[in-house]
Amino acid sequence: MKPRLDLIGIVVSDMARSLAFYRELGLDLPPEMDAEPHVETKLSGGMRLAWDTVEVVRSFDPDWQPPSGGPRVGLAFLCDGPAEVDATWERLTGLGYHGHKPPWDAFWGQRYAVMHDPDGTSVDLFAPIG
Repeated sequence: MKPRLDLIGIVVSDMARSLAFYRELGLDLPPEMDAEPHVETKLSGGMRLAWDTVEVVRSFDPDWQPPSGGPRVGLAFLCDGPAEVDATWERLTGLGYHGHKPPWDAFWGQRYAVMHDPDGTSVDLFAPIG
């Protein structure tokens, strides 16, 4: 059998703060998970998304350091339409999360915006235009 992508992992400095951000994007992450060092959730289609604290990662890779030079992996969330891209941007930035690029109509036919999660991971919001 060939390897298949099954899980995307994010290393976080503050689990509760990170999970709060992803709850705002609609992921079902019960509040009791905030105190856990490892959290994962199953996404539609069977893919899993996981979060590990820096301490967990360093428990098996003591020399681990965060990547330098900006985010190396990005996530993209499909919104129901252009208005939802704008509303989600406004809600998240209003809650104090970092907005990197405000919503714009991209030449490839999508309403697009780029956020950063609390640890700097690039999180795109998009929806087809028209």
